[in-house]
Amino acid sequence: MAELWDLYNEDREKIGRTMERGKPIPEGCCHLVIHVCVFDGGGRMLIQQRQPFKEDWSNLWDLTVGGSAIAGDTGRTAAERECLEELGYPLSLKNERPSLTIHFDGGFDDIYCVRRDIDISSLKLQFEEVQAVKWADKNEIFAMIDSGEFIPYHKALIELLFLSSTQRGTHMREDKKG
Repeated sequence: MAELWDLYNEDREKIGRTMERGKPIPEGCCHLVIHVCVFDGGGRMLIQQRQPFKEDWSNLWDLTVGGSAIAGDTGRTAAERECLEELGYPLSLKNERPSLTIHFDGGFDDIYCVRRDIDISSLKLQFEEVQAVKWADKNEIFAMIDSGEFIPYHKALIELLFLSSTQRGTHMREDKKG
């Protein structure tokens, strides 16, 4: 059975239509993608290596998990489902909102940055998606981007994800003085 995605307008309102995965996104419509970045207590990000037979970005390292929301999902339920499917990890995002949302042609990408100390030896990796996982600090990810081992995200995004793992908002200070 084909995977269906809800369609949204540019204001992120569902428009009451769906589309089949793999088909072109209708003009003027958007769909929802999610990413989850899990950080440990030492500030390292859990990253995954995509399977060599994956169509896109095969064999490259990526953020903790990512995927498209299916029809009926919210960003939160899609993120929880993807963590369970790809890593076998039951992540609860109750009372969590995305750390940031990135708009791209054809959609929205909700990115959740959370702190969890996970024993990666206990994870059950989804064979169809993930061949390996490991913890990496920001500089290791930058080096992997430079060497072509990691999906070529903008380094500024990686920097922002690491920053978002420890604080919310856009200000450097908590006080609200003039």
